[in-house]
Order: sequence, then structure tokens, then C-alpha cells
Amino acid sequence: MLKYSFKNDYSEGCHPDILTALAKHNSGQETGYGLDFFTKEAQRLLRERCQNPSLDVHLVSGGTQANLLVIQAALRPYESVISADTGHIHVHETGAIEATGHKIQTISTLDGKLTVSHIQSVLNLFENEHTVKPRLVYISNSTETGSIYKKKELLAISNFCKTNNLLLFLDGARLGSALTASTNDLSLPIIASLCDAFYIGGTKNGALFGEAIIIKNEDLKSHFRFHLKQRGALLAKGRVLGIQFQELFKDNLFFELAQHANDSAQIIAKSIKEKGFSFDSNSFSNQIFPILPNKLIEDLQRHFDFYIWDKKDGDQSAIRIVCSWATKEREVKNFVEIIKTFKV
Repeated sequence: MLKYSFKNDYSEGCHPDILTALAKHNSGQETGYGLDFFTKEAQRLLRERCQNPSLDVHLVSGGTQANLLVIQAALRPYESVISADTGHIHVHETGAIEATGHKIQTISTLDGKLTVSHIQSVLNLFENEHTVKPRLVYISNSTETGSIYKKKELLAISNFCKTNNLLLFLDGARLGSALTASTNDLSLPIIASLCDAFYIGGTKNGALFGEAIIIKNEDLKSHFRFHLKQRGALLAKGRVLGIQFQELFKDNLFFELAQHANDSAQIIAKSIKEKGFSFDSNSFSNQIFPILPNKLIEDLQRHFDFYIWDKKDGDQSAIRIVCSWATKEREVKNFVEIIKTFKV
């Protein structure tokens, strides 16, 4: 029996509107390397959504590429990155940042989020020319543990970075999920005003692939297309990215898809709470990390794929459940039914 997957939010292809648009514009000729009509229109829409016409917008194929491009373009050879120890650049990108010659200084956090005190603790350790110089603060929203930043938290980090001559970069692979979470009080304009650079993830929110890098910092804007070309990110058929982001942002599709992913995950979370089980992290996004009896996990694994996140003891483990823009309602109901009928 083919199992339904809750392993990630990129198992499906893309939203039908995107596929239709790609087919519709397949035969027409367009300028290459991101200078086509569709990319320019997507860039205009994203600037409009961020309420800042001066932003630079670059479309690239994936999240690791986006992180690598921004960080290596921002840093001098002796400068380093500050990240939570759960940060994607530290855990799941095969040393991509280190391969450019830049050290990542990680901090253990309770919920995957950095605070001003975390950042200050790193600055205290690296004070002179005998060490690397911390220069860029890397955060994710939502984080790798499903938590989200509140406006007050992001504002504090942004102000601290400005005061201490640090750059602030936000990984937005799941930014759609963060912005549609029930506890969220951030928006694209606020994020665009507080970060030197960030990106909006399409791969995990309805696109075939693609992320939109948004740059506010004037120094980072300079010659960024050279970095794109050198790193293999400047696609000859750039319209493939432009068409996708045009479809996602010409109306509210991007946010509707993220809301569906969140709602699906939170339906499952609600059933788990009602059963009396706890969670490894407090998440209102499309990723949840329930701690379940191993027997229940075995029952669920007969029908569904998901990751065992952390083995707590001989009887319980934390699992990761991820819902997507295309998660089927009937599969959510089937998952919930197994939880409800489990004999504790």
C-alpha cells in the first residue's frame, strides 16, 4: 500500500494555476537571464507587496542557493555568520556556507529563535583580529522547529544589528506559513523594513521550485547579478521562475496556499492535544512535533510517512508532521482518526 507522506511540504509538484500559466507561455520567445517580461512583473508585484519600490528582487531556484548567495556576497573573507544551532545553513546544507570560507557560529536555543542576548554572547567571544569577525545574523521564519518570530522580537534584533554594525538576513523558505500562522503579527512590509535581506520561499508553498531574494541594503545590491551568474543561479530560462512568482502574487494565492498548510497541520495538532499528548515545540505553523507513544507511532506508520525527530525514551518519541499547500483533507481526517481511536 502506498503511504501518504507528511514528511515535507514539497512532495507535490505545483499549484494547477502555475502549471497552466507555464504551459500557456511555453512557446513564446522571451529575453533570458531574468530580464523577461514575467520576471519583471513578478519583481514589480513583490516590491508592491513589500511596499517598497526601491527593493532589489532576484529569483533563484532553491533555498540553499538563496542562503549561499546572500551570505557569501555580504561577507568579507574574515567575517562570520551567527545562527541558531537548528539553523538550516548549519544542519542541512552540506557545509555550503563554510565552503565559501565563512564560519558559522551557532547558539543553542529553546525554540529555534535567536534573541539579542544570544547575539551579544557571540560578540563577547569574538572581539579582535585573532578571531573571525561576526558580521551577519541569520534567522529563519518559520524556524526549523516550527516557531515564528513576533514583531517585537524581530524589531529588537533589527535595532541591535543596526547599533552593532551587523547585517540581518531572514531565511523565508516557509515564510508563507509564518505570515499566515494564527499568532503572527508580522507582514511582508514590516520584514522588508527590518531586514537587510530576506527571501520568500516558493518551493515549499505551491511553486515547482523557486525563491525570491529581496534586498534592501544598498551595499548588498551592488553587483549581485555577478554573484548570481558565478554561482550558477542566473537561469537562461529565467521566465520559468518569473511566471511562477507572478502567479503566486498577482492575487492572494501565495497566502491562501500557506493558510491551507497551516490549517491542516493545526487540525492534527488539535486532535493530539485533545488526546493529552504533548509537543516537542510550540508551533502554529505547518510543521508540528508531537511526542507520541511508540505504539501509536507504529500504528500511524502503517499508513503514513513522517520523520522520527527525537527518541525521548523507550516508550515515546517526537515525530515531525509537515502539511503542504496540497495536503488532502481526507488524509488529515484519516490521521486524526487513528489518534482518536488509540487506546492510551
